[in-house]
Amino acid sequence: MSEDGAFVVGIDREAVRGRRVHVRRVQRRGAWVTLALGVVGILAALYALVAFRGAGLWPFTLLLIVAMVPLVLSTVLFFRLDGERQRWYDANDVQPIAMRMSPKALELACEGAAYPVVLPWPTVQGFRQVKLFGQYALELRLAPGIGATTAGVRGLDQPAVRTVVKPNPLLRPTGLFLVTALDQPVHVIDQALKHFSGGRAGVVT
Repeated sequence: MSEDGAFVVGIDREAVRGRRVHVRRVQRRGAWVTLALGVVGILAALYALVAFRGAGLWPFTLLLIVAMVPLVLSTVLFFRLDGERQRWYDANDVQPIAMRMSPKALELACEGAAYPVVLPWPTVQGFRQVKLFGQYALELRLAPGIGATTAGVRGLDQPAVRTVVKPNPLLRPTGLFLVTALDQPVHVIDQALKHFSGGRAGVVT
């Protein structure tokens, strides 16, 4: 507990830096494989379209091309976001605090965000513990219908936050906090969430 009665969860900076490298390596490998599949699929469809143009296969080849385009687009989107994220990492150190709970709200420090996310307790359901990239992480769970314009909510409209809280359907989510990097165990965080939210929020495992 801090002096003002808030519950603060700190973060292990070295663990976060290590996960950054691991996640980026896995994501880049997957992105290259996805790009290769998309390009091969499109090229195969174009070849079939030209080689068998009299066989009436064009509807199927066009469908194959349409199916492969999202794979290519997701790769392009990933590399653009990856570049932006790396530039932010180079310019900013890991924040020492992951989250802060007070009687009024839950505050979250999201990597790449200029300022913390503030969520009044009626707007948040807590976290879900999931295994991503071989490690357990916490994903934020918002109450239904909650968005950046909800009264009392602050910071959800930041691009870095949107890519974590509501990831693009073309990209794999990365989670908000690495469990092993937090200086409080999950069950203690769950108890604190329940305490400050009046039992409305918690950690789902």
